[in-house]
Amino acid sequence: MAYDDQNIFAKILTGELPALKVYEDDQVLAFMDIMPQADGHTLVIPKAPATTLLDLDPEIAAYTIQVVQKIAKAIESALDAKGIVLMQLSGAAAGQTVPHVHFHLIPSSIHQLGRHAATPGDPAVIQAFADKIKAALATQ
Repeated sequence: MAYDDQNIFAKILTGELPALKVYEDDQVLAFMDIMPQADGHTLVIPKAPATTLLDLDPEIAAYTIQVVQKIAKAIESALDAKGIVLMQLSGAAAGQTVPHVHFHLIPSSIHQLGRHAATPGDPAVIQAFADKIKAALATQ
């Protein structure tokens, strides 16, 4: 499948659309999900154009998962999370809705999660959680 460079995450990466960023380097971006399934729901994406995990270069995948771990530790610390659900949905049949590989970090329990939220969360609440996560990252 050809990469769609007009998807929402591609547009976030080019700056065409805004995102509440918690971490960024030359290979990876982490930002808050605007339709969170739980407080602190964060997304981590590689900057490389890849639709699914299977399309991602193995070295970039390895680096991305290192950042996923770093962000998860910050979420755990910042929010006193007792558990974090890590999800990576590869392909529409798996439930992937944005055709750019991404990882969900959701401070919650798999038993409490339902369907993905259908409406945006409160921007002020999301910003407050982003600030806490960024502060925790600064102490790592």
